[in-house]
Amino acid sequence: MTALRPALAGYLDLRRGMGFKLDRDARLLSQFISYLEETGAATITTADTLAWATLPAGASPGWLGFRMSVVRGFAAYLHTIDPSAEVPPRGLLPGGTHRAVPYLYSAAGIAALLAQAELLRTPLRTATIQTLISLLAVTGMRIGEALSLDDGDFDPEQGMLIVLHAKFGKHPPLPLHTPTVSALQRYQHLRDQAFPRPATEALLVSSTGARLRYVNVSETFVKLARRAGLTARSGSCRPRPHDLRHTFAVATLLDWYRDGGDIAARLPLLSAYLGHVEPANTYWYLHAAPELMAEAARRLGPGPGAGQ
Repeated sequence: MTALRPALAGYLDLRRGMGFKLDRDARLLSQFISYLEETGAATITTADTLAWATLPAGASPGWLGFRMSVVRGFAAYLHTIDPSAEVPPRGLLPGGTHRAVPYLYSAAGIAALLAQAELLRTPLRTATIQTLISLLAVTGMRIGEALSLDDGDFDPEQGMLIVLHAKFGKHPPLPLHTPTVSALQRYQHLRDQAFPRPATEALLVSSTGARLRYVNVSETFVKLARRAGLTARSGSCRPRPHDLRHTFAVATLLDWYRDGGDIAARLPLLSAYLGHVEPANTYWYLHAAPELMAEAARRLGPGPGAGQ
């Protein structure tokens, strides 16, 4: 066993302690270290990383770029305990992870989605989809978290939602405004009338009384968006349920800009609220949304020479 194996164990423990699962990363990094052991390398170099990352014949640029990015993360950690370890620079390979451009919904766009839901087949289906869309819009929850909610996760007395199945295993309780609490209680009443003997503990249920499935919700959402006239703005910017979370985050930041608040001081609060493990995932919104860039530019005021 080389010194790389204990270092990898420490790296994975550190990242998993921050909430990352890393099953695929762990497999790839173990394979990478086996490759280094076979070649007699004692540490990571850019040349060895590039040679290993490009081993799969006929692989897509995205997969090769992902292999490179996985090693870069470990190499950055290893460099802190072994200064001779090289961290491969970015851009050596095309591909890698690319985030979709957020599709930011206007209030009118969300209202149009809710109006189209009125035309669904049954009153319960209408109420379920409208409640789900509204919940995503006003809380910024991930859709998977919303679908995983059980009835007991909603506390109307405290006005809270407890998210027990968050993406990274932890999420602070979500405070709800009084109108949201009332809307959820009305939905529960309608649901319980339809299914007095529930077959699931789920808060939101399908027309058959089962827990909602993402694939079905996604198909319904696409149909509603099309009927509401919400079209793709580009190949990477299409209306998706997850973009309601993006819209919530951007709207919050815009409100903070417009009230003159200290954005740098408030961003960690938004990061914690959204359940982001890394603050960088929240800072991403600052350059991902043109609306925020425009607001930031407006706050900075006219540049040198403006008006001359």
